Amino acid sequence: MGVHTTPRPSGGPLLGEEGTDPVKSLDRKLLRDLWALKTQVASIALVIACGIGGFIASFSTYESLSFSRDRYYDQARFPHVFATVKRAPASLEARIRAIPGVSEVETRVVRDAQLAVPGIVPPMIARLIGHDFARHGGMSRLTLKSGRWPSPGAKGEVVVNNRFMEARRLALGVEASVLLNGKRERLAIVGTVLTPEYIYATRGGGMPDDEWFAVMWMDARSLAAGFNMAGAFNSVQLRLARAASSQAVVEALDRILEPYGSFGGVGREDQISHKILSQEINQQRIFGTVLPSIFLLVAAFILNVVLHRQVNAQRGEIAALKALGYEDRRIAWHYLKFASVIVLLGAAIGVALGRWLGGAMTGLYTEFFHFPELNFRTLPWVVASGVAVAFLAAFGGALAAIQGVVRMKAAEALRPPAPAEFRPLLIERLGYAELATPAQRMILRNLERRPVRAALTVAGIAGSVAILLSGTFWVDAVEHFIDVQFNHVQRGEVTVGFVEPRDRSVVRELARLPGVKEAEANRVIPARLRAANRSYRTALTGLPDDARLFRIVDRDLAATPPTPGGVLLTKRLADRLGLAPGDAISVELLEGKRVKADLRVAGTVRELAHMNAYLRLEELNRLAREGPVVSGAGLRVDRADEASLLARLKEMPAVAVVIVTRTLLDTFRAQSARNILFFTSILTAFAATIAVGVVYNNARIQLAERAWELASLRVLGFTRGEVSVLLLGELALEIALAIPLGFVAGYWLSWLIISLMQHTEVIEIPLVILPDTYLYAGAVVVAAGVASALIVRNRIDNLDMVAVLKTRE
Repeated sequence: MGVHTTPRPSGGPLLGEEGTDPVKSLDRKLLRDLWALKTQVASIALVIACGIGGFIASFSTYESLSFSRDRYYDQARFPHVFATVKRAPASLEARIRAIPGVSEVETRVVRDAQLAVPGIVPPMIARLIGHDFARHGGMSRLTLKSGRWPSPGAKGEVVVNNRFMEARRLALGVEASVLLNGKRERLAIVGTVLTPEYIYATRGGGMPDDEWFAVMWMDARSLAAGFNMAGAFNSVQLRLARAASSQAVVEALDRILEPYGSFGGVGREDQISHKILSQEINQQRIFGTVLPSIFLLVAAFILNVVLHRQVNAQRGEIAALKALGYEDRRIAWHYLKFASVIVLLGAAIGVALGRWLGGAMTGLYTEFFHFPELNFRTLPWVVASGVAVAFLAAFGGALAAIQGVVRMKAAEALRPPAPAEFRPLLIERLGYAELATPAQRMILRNLERRPVRAALTVAGIAGSVAILLSGTFWVDAVEHFIDVQFNHVQRGEVTVGFVEPRDRSVVRELARLPGVKEAEANRVIPARLRAANRSYRTALTGLPDDARLFRIVDRDLAATPPTPGGVLLTKRLADRLGLAPGDAISVELLEGKRVKADLRVAGTVRELAHMNAYLRLEELNRLAREGPVVSGAGLRVDRADEASLLARLKEMPAVAVVIVTRTLLDTFRAQSARNILFFTSILTAFAATIAVGVVYNNARIQLAERAWELASLRVLGFTRGEVSVLLLGELALEIALAIPLGFVAGYWLSWLIISLMQHTEVIEIPLVILPDTYLYAGAVVVAAGVASALIVRNRIDNLDMVAVLKTRE
């Protein structure tokens, strides 16, 4: 016989046999309770698992991406400062190295050129970077992924970023051709590489274009000779000492490079690949905080209701435990263990779910971000935090349910709870009782009797609708963005960029090319905008007054032409600089004569893409002190003659860039569709889990509480269907109330998520939710409710009326 830690009750052992430890007796009671409520326990555990799994997946993906990025940056010696210049002598390198805080300098030649690959009709763009293959040190080190390095000094051999070769399904050894300063050169691709500078490879527009944009490294001397850049450079990278100020170094670097046509230096935080990668990483924290919080709140609510029902149903047992000497804390701990078992079960499922889901999410990111290694890892603090939050939520719900009964005196707890008070319905008091059938009045009366529970049930179901909407509206938002940007803003099928600014008459030459229906010129000049102590580097875009193929369109699809006598800013750019219409803004052009001038802000427009500044084409050319020149053109073309047009453009030395909108969109849609489908499927399953958890548990609790009432009605002659209507009708009414509330909550939850993510400079995500998305969210929740109702209906049909009627006090 073991030593008892608590006094033996005078009336004999409770809930066990002679000599049984009371603590073990309570544990056996716990197991019986858990088994009796096994389906409810499982449904609550699944809701908790969704919350923990979502938290672990999002934060582990965040940690995995951050760790991979930082480790890769250190290993490959990613620079801290970048600058581009028109042409600067190599002798400047010593002056740049002397800038306080600079520890390492690397100059190079970088040029964009048209790229042609056999078998591919649309022209592509290659970013050619000079590299010394005799040494592989320095900054932005290349990692050989396949093939071999070009032979040092070899002309015509290149390595290319690995993702381009994968996207194009090209084999090593394929020959490509590029236009080097107007001359077509043949290049053999001998290897593929990775680099921290192009973890996210884009020309700068923010959209992934792996199929149409290649980064190539070739012999530095050959590239310099091809563009008459021997003894000069147009790109410089710096690494800084640990305590150095990036901003101070950028300002000093700009002063040195300004006489040579500097386009302005930027710190690592503004380097396009790093910026997009960092924004995506930070978004994981938002998703990992907002959505799992809703799951855990719903789980706490369900657990509170289940335990409240359990405690009330066991008032007599609790009274007996008190009378036999059990302390309040031991009784409370018994019910907290009930909650703990559910949380532990949910945590076990959630950790496994989080690891699987996080691994899948990390795998999706390999489509966009290219690391030598991107391994998903689950850190202990992430798991511990997710489980701890789940325990806090569950214990909060459990304590709220048990504290009232546990504090009761034994004599008071032995008395059954006071019968519920019924009173006429509001519609009955108003004299409209005939509007509802007796069954409907019974349903409404039961809802009025427990308004708090009904409200919480409605809130839980509405939460599942809100989660579903906030996860599926992205399809609508992306399609709306595409429609605005490529059907209302950029309306040309082909965009052409020139090597150097050309006389405006070039537009007439383009209009005479085969298949061209309309040609429209534009002028783009990189510029730095300043207001007080704030600055931002962007481009001034000059558009003709009658622009049709490139228009300034706000998110409400209203066209806004450039205003004479002032600059038009996107709203986000104006907010960034702290400007309003009528304010003065300082403009520094970063090419040509590098003019500096003060302009007036003529207005703002809420564009969806980028942070732009617009002028009338004539005013921009006048500001730049140039004649009627243009730097690009948009073309509206006949699809039947598109191939012939693209072949002609490939052969034009003055053309540096050709972008076919349709091919860019096809690539973007194909990549985004996979991600959206994955996240939509996951959130649909999560939302259905919440809906089933709330509806099923509420139905089971009501069935347990009203079993005597329903059995009595059956004895009085009510059919199974009529009895089911009384219970399931109440659930149907709660779902009907919850769905429109969920629509409103989902809209505001989507707005919250977008607001937290709107620090991005690439695009402004529009809050667009189409009717089909609302219909889908409502249908999923209704389907989950119907599935739950069918399970409960089966229990009603198989109700043991004799046993139930015997339980009435």
